Amino acid sequence: MSLFKARDWWSAALGEGEEFDQGCLCVGDVDNSSTGHDKVVVGSYMGMLRIFSPHAHKSSEAGVADAQLLEVQLQNAIIQVEVGKFVSCSELLHLAVLHPRKLSVYSVSGTAGNVEHGDQYQMKLVYEHNLQRTACNMTYGTFGGVTGHHSLCIQSMDGMLMFFEQDSYSFGRFLPGFLLPGPLAFNPRTDSFLTVSSARQLESYKYETLAVATEAESRQDPDLPLKTGGKRLMPDWTFVLGEQALDLCVPSFSHSTSSIFILGERNLYCLRDNGQIRFMKKLEFNPSCFLPYASVTDGTTNLLLGNHTNMLLVYQDVTLKWAAQLSFVPVAVRVANFPELKGAVVSLSTDGHLLCSYMGTDPSFFSTPKVDAREADYEQVDAEMKKLQKFIREATRTQDILPKTDAEEDLSVKTTVSSSIDSPSQALIQDIDGLPVPSVTIQVTVKASCVVQSSKLTIGVQPPLAVTQDQFVLEPMGVGSSTVVAFSAFLNGRYPPADLTGDITVSYSSPTELNPKGVPRVLQSRFSLPLALVCVPSSPAKTTNFKITVDTNQPPVDLSSIFREFSAKSEDKDGNSLAFQFLSGAKVTVLASKTSQRYRIQSDSFEDMWLVVKELVHRFDQHFSKMGIKDFKKSFSGPLPLQEYFLSVDHHFQLRVSAQQYQDLLSERAVQFRAIQRRLLTRFKDKTPAPLQNLDTLLDATYSQVMALAEAAEENRALLEEAFVRLRSATHLLVLLLSLWQGLTPDQTAILEATLLPLLQDTPQLGWEESCDAAVSHLLRSCLSRSPKDQATSLAQTGGPVLGLPRDTARLKKHITLLCDRIGKGGRLTLASEANVQVPAQVQNLAAPGGVEPIAEVTGDGEDMELQQEATKYIKKKQPSKKVKKEKKELSREPSEATVKEEGGRGEEPVKEVKKEKKESSKEKKESKKDSSKEAKEPKEEAKKESKKESSSSKEKKEKKEKDKEKEGKETSKESGDKKVSRKSSVKVKEKKKEPEAAEG
Repeated sequence: MSLFKARDWWSAALGEGEEFDQGCLCVGDVDNSSTGHDKVVVGSYMGMLRIFSPHAHKSSEAGVADAQLLEVQLQNAIIQVEVGKFVSCSELLHLAVLHPRKLSVYSVSGTAGNVEHGDQYQMKLVYEHNLQRTACNMTYGTFGGVTGHHSLCIQSMDGMLMFFEQDSYSFGRFLPGFLLPGPLAFNPRTDSFLTVSSARQLESYKYETLAVATEAESRQDPDLPLKTGGKRLMPDWTFVLGEQALDLCVPSFSHSTSSIFILGERNLYCLRDNGQIRFMKKLEFNPSCFLPYASVTDGTTNLLLGNHTNMLLVYQDVTLKWAAQLSFVPVAVRVANFPELKGAVVSLSTDGHLLCSYMGTDPSFFSTPKVDAREADYEQVDAEMKKLQKFIREATRTQDILPKTDAEEDLSVKTTVSSSIDSPSQALIQDIDGLPVPSVTIQVTVKASCVVQSSKLTIGVQPPLAVTQDQFVLEPMGVGSSTVVAFSAFLNGRYPPADLTGDITVSYSSPTELNPKGVPRVLQSRFSLPLALVCVPSSPAKTTNFKITVDTNQPPVDLSSIFREFSAKSEDKDGNSLAFQFLSGAKVTVLASKTSQRYRIQSDSFEDMWLVVKELVHRFDQHFSKMGIKDFKKSFSGPLPLQEYFLSVDHHFQLRVSAQQYQDLLSERAVQFRAIQRRLLTRFKDKTPAPLQNLDTLLDATYSQVMALAEAAEENRALLEEAFVRLRSATHLLVLLLSLWQGLTPDQTAILEATLLPLLQDTPQLGWEESCDAAVSHLLRSCLSRSPKDQATSLAQTGGPVLGLPRDTARLKKHITLLCDRIGKGGRLTLASEANVQVPAQVQNLAAPGGVEPIAEVTGDGEDMELQQEATKYIKKKQPSKKVKKEKKELSREPSEATVKEEGGRGEEPVKEVKKEKKESSKEKKESKKDSSKEAKEPKEEAKKESKKESSSSKEKKEKKEKDKEKEGKETSKESGDKKVSRKSSVKVKEKKKEPEAAEG
């Protein structure tokens, strides 16, 4: 037997089908015996009253019958039983029984028997009160400081306190602000009543205050104004609990501190008599009942606390002293003194299991028997040791704690999607714009090849798709058994999804020899939903806004044979056109060319074309693979629809900005609302009335603004969810067109998709724009970079700035455009950074940690910075004169790249000067040099003067060399005849010469 288990001293099962609750148990010397030992009184909701006097080791049926003193069937349900001095002319203890509409007080007496049947007990009615209101609970005590007898207070279901002094009714009072009854207790130290109201706060009412308050019978509605001369009932003090109380107790033993104990749903509170908190204990379980009792340590109180995990815990204030396991959930617990056992714990369950137990251990009388001394057989011991070591080696080599990677899985999941639409549909939305919303049934078969337990199946689909049931709890399965579950999927929004696939996750436990509870494992499977779930066939549209053309190397295919489920209702019998009407309103048309091998997909919505294009490409692959054609190829030759894609990006970004603005406005209005509340509260608490100065009007207006902002923010959140789904569709379509355009491999397509779709859902902390920009920038710096130095620099970078909502989408759109451009020029997508360019030996040391500092991100117009750096490199290579070298040194002396950026377009002046020097005279060249020197704004004037002098001294030599070059290459001079070189021409020269680019911002 476990040490931490309640020791069963005496138990009984009370009736069959009866129900018990918190107030149905009490202990006391109800028969006023000479010994003064306690008896156990139990009442049930069925009206059965029983009195027990437990004895040790008599748990059999005969023992229970012998311990039962009395059993009486009353006419009404028993809500609560109490033992006290309820008769004025007697000092004896009597039994008070509370019924829903009656209070009865009984005397219990016993007569000594002369035969073996034992003593006889009987119960006589002393008096009773018929109640006008339905009772909830009661408490008793010496109300008003009267000693020698106890008075009774009953709380009704509608919030009225009814006071009784023995056999007479005193008065009744309504509790203010009452909604539902709570626990009720009497504090004899302060002569006050304690209860927990529906406002989840503890309230204290003095008996004197209740006595002089308004008569309950004269005021039926507690909210009506006073009609009599009584005072309005107000609590003496309140304490906010923040949760509903299960029980309330005021211990009254002599050496206890002045404490009030409240058992909440999640916490245990201890207050002083004036309402100040002594301590609070946060509970890690759901409590069911509690009882404070006397402690041997001064200044502390012991507590018995039962919970819903069948545990009985002993606390000394907030310190756990002991824990005992019960066989049931206790709803009431008491401490009683019996002849054979002092301080027994009496507990009662809701189904009538009555247990008297104690905590501790039983002494063990087992003694180890003596063994005969004999000589050890070393050969036998050595053989046994070898055998055991062999077992240990095998167990160590084959660890069975973790699951073995067998060729055959413990579970196999087979998913079958119905080929027909459900009839009737299981969709929550019956129709969208007059089109009925269909649903399709998915059947999942789970088959076990070994014993599995704790199986749980979870289904996940992409929004706005939904399923009728997303979780299934499977029964434990044996070897070869299988379980089949079925559910329906349907569209639950007014926009198409970005993906028609769903995921099935099965979590289970497979028991092993060393772990009988099982090792948790997870199995995943995927299924695809039909296109007919989100669209219906329609008539083709002739004029649309967006068009995509897909080329193939095979003859045209009849579209009706590819889409058989849509061709039956199509108006085109030739099979050259097919239209899909989405339930959300957009229409997508597929046109097949009669002469060429092209197919055009067109629609008024760019994002809605994704599902149709994906399905068309997938069905082409299936069609030609069935025909045995292995060299089938598909491609996309048209320009990438980046501008159409950027519309979706901008729309999503604007909604994110709006969401942030709504959040800021809500925060401001909430601060304003709380400030107005504080001022109003100060005015209301002030003893001298003061005018509100329109604070109430301002409070109402602020509240209206808060509600309007909250509704607008909620509407914006729904639009943001829809915009993100549409953005995912547009991104999927762009990735597919890129892969068709450049013939990317599946691995490269997966890298591209992970780059442009790094998130499956948006969050306020991390959004799509910043995540996608970081991923695209990484590709541009690593595998798509043309400069080996940039690749090594990206390897040396250990981190970057914290991702956050950008100011606009210009930088992101520029990076995506550059990504597509480099992929179109032959860039290979790979996770290895040195895929395109070999890193030279002199640059390899840069990749070491600390070899180079991270490149700062250039904000603003990054194109000007890039062009200026490339122009400088071009000058250095093509014009190896001293003057140009000096200009290069001057540029290198500038404070930072940010200074060049602030100069605007002045970074292009060195390019213009070199172009002019090829045809202009020395005078024009000198003037242009002066202008450029003025615009450069060098921080050091002396360096600028020296460079000007050196450039003027070498003027004649340079002019001769340039005239010779002009004679040798007239074609080159004609091409550069213009005095001003535009930005586009410098970019073309850069691409033609294939110079290394600067690091992308």
